[in-house]
Amino acid sequence: MVTFCFWELVGFSSYLLIGHWRERPAAGAAATKAFIFNRIGDAFFVIGLALVYNRIGFDMTQWGKMIFMTVPGLFIFGGVVGKSAQLPLSSWLPDAMEGPTPVSALIHAATMVVAGIYLMLRVPFVATPFIAPIGAITALYGGWCALQQYDLKKILAYSTISQLGLMVLALGVGAEQGAFAHLLTHGFFKACLFLAAGAIIHSLYQVAHHGEFSPQDIRNMGGFYKVRPRLFIATTLALASICGIPLFSGFTSKEMIIVP
Repeated sequence: MVTFCFWELVGFSSYLLIGHWRERPAAGAAATKAFIFNRIGDAFFVIGLALVYNRIGFDMTQWGKMIFMTVPGLFIFGGVVGKSAQLPLSSWLPDAMEGPTPVSALIHAATMVVAGIYLMLRVPFVATPFIAPIGAITALYGGWCALQQYDLKKILAYSTISQLGLMVLALGVGAEQGAFAHLLTHGFFKACLFLAAGAIIHSLYQVAHHGEFSPQDIRNMGGFYKVRPRLFIATTLALASICGIPLFSGFTSKEMIIVP
């Protein structure tokens, strides 16, 4: 119940921040979409909480009975699907990139969207084998959609969806330690990528005012290693980690998922 209440507060903050640029119609539409999709997930979450209360109340000494609580667990997982952007409620996250980039680094990479993974780690009856196919499909879907994008922030958003799907898959097949390790490493390298994306967009923003191109279109980027070498190094290190290159944290956490 505490998780639900405070998750709602973070979700409300996300709604306000996505629609921060009020002069952009797309930002208002994205904020509304995120609000609606998250409320759909919350409806399942509330039903799951009601079923848990009906079975054992909120007496945590009765957790031994939770092994028989597959149905309440699936309803609570419905809340995770909404907040952690799993299929079929994942499309709000790429649209949420209308908000300021530092918000994306904080809320949509390292805190709110991964809180569903943390919830399933703390409440094990939610992580049933039934969720593994959803995680696997979401991971593949996010990666495929990222390949079709030219907007830098949306590429990172679909990447986040893919990584969250991988964590859900890990929990579904019983690789809890791998899921937790990847939750931690993802928070660092994805936040680094979002902050680097913000720096890149900021660098191109002034130029965009004098031209007719988008500062977020990757087709207008390149050669940053010449003019912003530190930014290039930070981005390269974060990319090496998310790609699972050996000696980087992403390699270790993904290895823990593949070989639990």
